Amino acid sequence: MSHLVDKAKNFVAEKVAGMKKPEASLSDVDLKGVSRECITYHAMVAVNNPYSHSLPICEIAYTLKSAGRQIASGNMADPGSLAGNETTKLEVPVKVPYNILVSLARDIGADWDIDYELELSLIIDLPVIGNITIPLSSKGEIKLPTLSDVF
Repeated sequence: MSHLVDKAKNFVAEKVAGMKKPEASLSDVDLKGVSRECITYHAMVAVNNPYSHSLPICEIAYTLKSAGRQIASGNMADPGSLAGNETTKLEVPVKVPYNILVSLARDIGADWDIDYELELSLIIDLPVIGNITIPLSSKGEIKLPTLSDVF
């Protein structure tokens, strides 16, 4: 009897491993706004849903690093759902406090930008299977706002 159960487990595992899963890509990080408390950047994420029905997104978690240090982190709870058989574009706001930018003065002073690494975790609820996490990462440079951007 246990041999039959093991065969059933292996069969299900093979079928689940071969299933299509949503795919995501992180395309761009741009300046969105400047306030008294922080600078807000938006990360653009494109998610392709291979299924004919919509899938709920449970959470998007992010970590922004510069010079090997974490300068911002957070999560976006319940950002919506992915439309069936389509690519859904999501904007993830990343808020960087000014006091952290001051500590990065050496990097900023050279070229008025921040060399960054952004890590995103997109958690999607797949029926029957449960939650899956799609890890994304991107490296690049973020330009800081000038006085003309603020006023």
